[in-house]
Amino acid sequence: MILYTLRRLALIVLLLWVMSVLLFAITQVLPGNVARMILGQFATADAIEAVETKLGLKDPLAVQYGRWFSNLIRGDFGQSLIMERPIGPLLSEALGRSAILACLSFVLVASAGILLGVIAAVRKNRPVDHAVSVFSYLGISVPEFFWGIVFILVFARFLGWLPSAGYSPLDEGLWSWFSRLIGPTLTLTFTLIAHISRLTRSSMLETLRSRYVLAARAKGLPERVILFRHALRNALLPTITVLAIDVGWLFGGIVVVETVFAFPGLGRLVAFAIERRDLPLIQATLLVITAIYCLANLAADLLYAALNPRIRYARRTS
Repeated sequence: MILYTLRRLALIVLLLWVMSVLLFAITQVLPGNVARMILGQFATADAIEAVETKLGLKDPLAVQYGRWFSNLIRGDFGQSLIMERPIGPLLSEALGRSAILACLSFVLVASAGILLGVIAAVRKNRPVDHAVSVFSYLGISVPEFFWGIVFILVFARFLGWLPSAGYSPLDEGLWSWFSRLIGPTLTLTFTLIAHISRLTRSSMLETLRSRYVLAARAKGLPERVILFRHALRNALLPTITVLAIDVGWLFGGIVVVETVFAFPGLGRLVAFAIERRDLPLIQATLLVITAIYCLANLAADLLYAALNPRIRYARRTS
């Protein structure tokens, strides 16, 4: 297991390097001019050229990439071209806020999705199963930005129960801080809960028909023991993979949700960087999202081994 973990970490480092090359190449072909965005649309050609020279944008691409990557491996993400601030503090602030949303959403998705899937499988072809199926179809088919708009219209505009957008620091009050997390969190989780519940239901139904579950029932074991100790443990294996992918989706799909709710997190920072063509900020934010996605998948593979001791990663098998 240790060798497998080290090998996977090495592959993650290699993948991040490849991703850094791709991100650098893609940002070079984006439309727009950074110097013109900094100086304004009425800037002269000489002023634009002077800014480009100052920022090193006139250097060969290989020199620009080498300078950026050498700073990156030292933990220096560079400086935002538009805000003229170090990217490191900007990333840490935005990532901290988005991590709160992602953690709350993940807990809701994992608990509610698995619970609904188990209930639907146990109550197969009963009203509760049909209700979960309708919820799943509705959640999967409708994009998250639509639910965000519905949430704002219903709970903020008409009922006035919650604020419609923004972020409030914790020192301004617990309810003021938490009330601005409810909308984005529920919007993020709605689609994923539907997805996880549907997957868990299918996996649980297949597991309940297996021979070892039938043998456990023949021995007279309590139904609760059969469900949670024997069936659910094995039914969760495909769900864990999807949950790990959903972690990456949370930090990717959070761009839309944070934009709808004007939440100053990592997603909105990505949107700001792309809109203003802030190349170092685009590269840093997307690279961080890639690293989170890779680490989430590694955690899922390690959790596989914890739930199923038959899985061994220390060596390859034919």
